[in-house]
Amino acid sequence: MILSAHASAARHVSAAAPAILPLAARAVFAGVLLLFFWRSGLTKLGDGILGLFRPSDGAYIQIFPKAVEAAGYDFSQLGTFHTLVVLAGTWAEFILPALIVLGLATRLAALGMIGFVVVMSLTDVYGHGVAGADLGAWFDGAPGALILDQRALWIVLLAVPLLLGPGALSLDRVIGLERRDA
Repeated sequence: MILSAHASAARHVSAAAPAILPLAARAVFAGVLLLFFWRSGLTKLGDGILGLFRPSDGAYIQIFPKAVEAAGYDFSQLGTFHTLVVLAGTWAEFILPALIVLGLATRLAALGMIGFVVVMSLTDVYGHGVAGADLGAWFDGAPGALILDQRALWIVLLAVPLLLGPGALSLDRVIGLERRDA
């Protein structure tokens, strides 16, 4: 009798999980990471209304630290490729988090954010030389390392809407990009 009740409860929880987990993941993303990414994006905007199209010097330093150093901090030495990557990265820090929170193009936005986090982490390690305690190590009993610990959790959090969809409350559901029974 107890096992039957447990099995029944487990079925109900499992049935609710595809609707609840993605919504919870999006809410946690909004509460923990939305402002982090938006503030980071703001540091990359240039001055004035054209700032969205003319990144700040700091944007190049954040994204291409070794290229900027090799150019002697003469930003005119950097090419169109550098500018396009910096612009794409800057826009991604605003657009992708907003899409996830709204539940619009959620799976694509979550995949984009996972890619963004991977590139951001590789830039931190190889471009900025993050190592040691900041890099961290798995299974070390210290969960606060910036790269291996925290960013692994970010990726798992983003994998929920990527794999399960946006959840019960989302613009994807409203406009029909995701089915209600998904």
